Amino acid sequence: MYPFIRMSKEILKYRKAPALPVTGTHISQHICWPWDIDLWMELNNGRTLTLYDLGRIPLAMRTGLWPALKRNGWGIVVAGNTTRYRRRVQAFQRFEMRSRCVGWDDRWIWLEHAMFMRGECTSHVLIRGAVTSKQGMIAPARVMEAMGIDQESPALPEFVTAWAEADAKRPWPPNF
Repeated sequence: MYPFIRMSKEILKYRKAPALPVTGTHISQHICWPWDIDLWMELNNGRTLTLYDLGRIPLAMRTGLWPALKRNGWGIVVAGNTTRYRRRVQAFQRFEMRSRCVGWDDRWIWLEHAMFMRGECTSHVLIRGAVTSKQGMIAPARVMEAMGIDQESPALPEFVTAWAEADAKRPWPPNF
């Protein structure tokens, strides 16, 4: 089940937090609850992706994306991701989540999230996201304009462009 109560808590907690620049980092603290674990008694890999929403939505609020979404009747979607899992997170362990926008291109907004325990990264996700309307995807330049941002994207890191190029070569739909 989606963590609606936890999301509500994050929205309330950060509703008046200081604004962040579009590429600023939102940092939040969380606990791995028993309903987040799998058969191996650790944070479930799918749940990890869901918990990253707990960083993404407050990030959208603090960077000014959320008000732009509401004003324009837009939504946000995850269009792809690549994830690394490196350390176990077990029930009742506390972790820190860091969320930020890496940059954007003509089609996508690139985000990354990472979880840390005692200063050590446990997982990292790169997300290819988009803003959508009933008419389809909204160009990131238009999104930035709606946010009141008049700047070019920072140069995307090589790992972002390399993944984007590799993913573009992947057949769609899959050939089974």
